Amino acid sequence: MSISNPQFEAHAQLDQVAELLRDRFDDPVRFNRAIDRLKTPDNVIEQDITIQADDGRQITVPAYRSQHNNSRGPYKGGVRFHPNVTRQEVVALSTWMTWKTAVVDIPFGGAKGGVTVDVDRLSPAELQRLARAYARLLCDYVGPWVDVPAPDVSTNAQIMAWMVDEYEQVMWEKLHTQPENALASFTGKPLQLGGSSGREEATGLGGVYVLENLAKVNHLEPSQVTLAIQGFGNVGYWFAKRAAERGYKVVAVSDSRSVAYLEDGLDPDQARQIKRDTGSLDQYLGNQANQPNNGRGLTPQTLLELPVTVLVPSALEGVITADNAGRVRAQAVIEMANGPVTTEADQILAANNVTVVPDILANAGGVTVSYFEWAQNLQGYRWHHEDVISRLKRVMDRAFDQVWQMHQTTHQPLRMDAYALAVKRVVDTMMLRGKV
Repeated sequence: MSISNPQFEAHAQLDQVAELLRDRFDDPVRFNRAIDRLKTPDNVIEQDITIQADDGRQITVPAYRSQHNNSRGPYKGGVRFHPNVTRQEVVALSTWMTWKTAVVDIPFGGAKGGVTVDVDRLSPAELQRLARAYARLLCDYVGPWVDVPAPDVSTNAQIMAWMVDEYEQVMWEKLHTQPENALASFTGKPLQLGGSSGREEATGLGGVYVLENLAKVNHLEPSQVTLAIQGFGNVGYWFAKRAAERGYKVVAVSDSRSVAYLEDGLDPDQARQIKRDTGSLDQYLGNQANQPNNGRGLTPQTLLELPVTVLVPSALEGVITADNAGRVRAQAVIEMANGPVTTEADQILAANNVTVVPDILANAGGVTVSYFEWAQNLQGYRWHHEDVISRLKRVMDRAFDQVWQMHQTTHQPLRMDAYALAVKRVVDTMMLRGKV
């Protein structure tokens, strides 16, 4: 069985793109130095943090923050609380964040953080202590013009609220005054604490804008497009909801253990409510998950093999590998998760003429609205919901168009075109700054 190493994947992708870009730079020595620098993050904070459990025990867990590159602006990236968090993972994800902010051309670099913990085993009080302990660890390394964390896997607006509050407390202890624009130090916050309208749906909705563009260039009407979505958390739900509202047919969604399937198209709101009520998608009204494909039952893994127009992996990385890529029957894959397709799988999908819209473009809606939130915090002015959504659409449409125009010239996989656009922007800025 193939095992995905996210840091290896990130390096392999960068090496591939470097070969495409090398001839576009007049100074190959400086270019090679830039690529070498981009293989290593600028800084990695790695330290155990300890909190007190409700019963008085001490809980100690590893915590990380990788700050990959800040040539184009402050480091930017989420914080995940998950049992599988490792140093390798956060370093790779911070690298991808650098490309993501560059491909949509927003003024940030890339970062990612995480704590190796199972939040299901923590009480609400313990979760708050953990969030505050992590924020306290990062206080010397974050700020509106330094590094701006945001929610990610198993973190949310409430956790960002605790973190920004802890940051303000620590800064008060150190400076005896509040730092300027402190709320802009974290994004994905509740509206009452400087959050932005539209942030909850931003990643999923941004992906739907990509879906609309992909359908348009392939001359497909929404009613002709079927979707299977692996992962039904915030991103998967909002992608499914906004796609269904536009007439796309969502035939299957899954969480980590169960699947809802309806050949004629399911209702994402109904599926989410049943998941909330029962803890599973298996009870979806009219569910055919046990009878699709000539009686072969569906699992979250075999959902990836459904004969749909577009497959949408929206969970964790490395779910499409060399082992199962040959069984993918979708015409296209839109990567709403980070790194769901390994490098080997990418090659298999390309050979099978499966279009892959890469994560750095497909799921950039979240960081784009995080940018809007940061800008609103710095301005002290809240934008209307309609303004946020229209600006998000403009950013996503422009980014897709730029990548697609390059694709029409290069005929490379879309991932290579998106990476080439992003990496060139980063390297150009590094050279302008004299960093290489």
